[in-house]
Amino acid sequence: MKLQSLQQLPLLGWGFPTLWLALFGLFAPISIAQEKAECSSCHETAEKVSKSIHAKVACISCHDKRDTYPHPQNLPKPDCASCHPTQAAGQANSAHGREVAKGNDAAPGCATCHGTAHEAARATTPEFRKAVPETCGMCHTEIAEKYKTSIHGKAIAAGELGSAVCTDCHGEHAILPKNDAGSRVNQSHVRDTCGRCHGDVRLAQRYGLPTDRLASFDSSFHGMASKSGAQSVANCASCHGFHDILPSTDEKSMTNPKNLPQMCGQCHPGAGTRFALGTIHLSEGGEEPKPVRYTRLIYLSLIPATLGLMFLHHFGDWLRKFFALRVHPALVPKRDNRVAGEVRMYPFERLQHGLLAVSFIVLGWTGFALKYPDAWWCAPLVAWESSWPVRGTVHRTAAVIFTICSVMHLVSLVINKKLRDHWMTMIPKMRDVREGLAMMAYNLGLRKTKPHVSAHGYIEKVEYWAVVWGALVMGLTGFLLWFNNWSLRLLPKVWLDVATAVHFYEAVLACAAIVIWHFYTVIFDPDVYPMDTAWWTGKTVRKRAPEHHHDEPEHKPAVGD
Repeated sequence: MKLQSLQQLPLLGWGFPTLWLALFGLFAPISIAQEKAECSSCHETAEKVSKSIHAKVACISCHDKRDTYPHPQNLPKPDCASCHPTQAAGQANSAHGREVAKGNDAAPGCATCHGTAHEAARATTPEFRKAVPETCGMCHTEIAEKYKTSIHGKAIAAGELGSAVCTDCHGEHAILPKNDAGSRVNQSHVRDTCGRCHGDVRLAQRYGLPTDRLASFDSSFHGMASKSGAQSVANCASCHGFHDILPSTDEKSMTNPKNLPQMCGQCHPGAGTRFALGTIHLSEGGEEPKPVRYTRLIYLSLIPATLGLMFLHHFGDWLRKFFALRVHPALVPKRDNRVAGEVRMYPFERLQHGLLAVSFIVLGWTGFALKYPDAWWCAPLVAWESSWPVRGTVHRTAAVIFTICSVMHLVSLVINKKLRDHWMTMIPKMRDVREGLAMMAYNLGLRKTKPHVSAHGYIEKVEYWAVVWGALVMGLTGFLLWFNNWSLRLLPKVWLDVATAVHFYEAVLACAAIVIWHFYTVIFDPDVYPMDTAWWTGKTVRKRAPEHHHDEPEHKPAVGD
């Protein structure tokens, strides 16, 4: 019996507080009602309070030290912040709160938007949300009138509460001016603000809106530049407007096809005046012109096929040399007649190579920084993007250097016979195809004997002509993108869209090919590892038999023989 009593003690200990709370919850409304009745004997607020959100709040909770009669003199007025500290802090730091702090009596306070404490309605009700435009319109009359004519305003008036109202874009209590970096409608935040609704797939499907608008904007130049911090590029509001947004089917809409030249012409003078601009929002696999789609499909097939063959060729070569040098070195045939030191690059060619290498690396770095601005290796480029376009300036400077290097090479071939004779070895021949196929078969284990490969064979020629092709393609597409005002004025926009796709995919192919093809040949190939120093000294460390110097009968002996 004694043990049972001890076991019951915890229950008794918890039982009394529980019973007290239950009784308090049961009788508290009665005491609050009695209190309100007592207050209403002097203050005619009982009926108003009973219909407000504060109906269940005791008068004494807000009116401190008024529980005695007569009330003490000079008591402070109720402060909303005592119960709503988060909202009050946001309002105090807002544009409205700053005006109040300056002494502007016309600046709105809590009661302006919510009504007095005795009449405040719940802000989450459909009635309150539908009344938001009217509430804000008490001060912002002209803006409210524009909003009423917009697609959002008409939807709200029709009872579509999912449509955007003022507070969805500007915020509720912490409303800041648009030039404030923390404002929702600041240049840097417009995309995220609009994306709260237009990036919501379920909401878009509910109202029959396109579901790819946010993704297509992010993949555009405007979206990528904005993400990297650029402040001067167009955002959603630049094209669609702010308060008077209309559907593109409306003739008054900024995005109506008839108005696109004028709208786009604000930043791109003359855009769309000669040819229709066409599709603006392009999404991969979605709504995009056929030339862009076919370009994408071609590259998405070409890139893996090309890089895959390059990798197989060099990986097979590396495996054979690894096993020969590390696993079965005794089986390696002795070729004591092979010698290094062949001159592969003249001083002027080494200068060209240096300029080409530096400009190419910088172009790749700054170009992909636009596509992937959040990557750690982009930080030095985008750190000042909001105040000065460092990335774009460096990218275009590197493009000019690359172009100058290409012109230098072309001119040198025309005016210098010595250099011209040297580069004549890069002219493709049918035997290059035979040698390449035979070497691929050998590296893949489909051929037992290693075939003869010319000193300036298919490996060097593939790389050289790939650079020539890349320079032409990247130069042409880069020109269209750099001078986009000229392009949009004289050409259909789809040309610029195709140029954008080609420029990106060609850059991916070129950079990956350099890593797989060129870096292996001059760095990772066991025959030259850790590096072929021909780019620095002009002489290669690769050993070749003397007959390689005379393997092209139609050409003079190679330099250095």
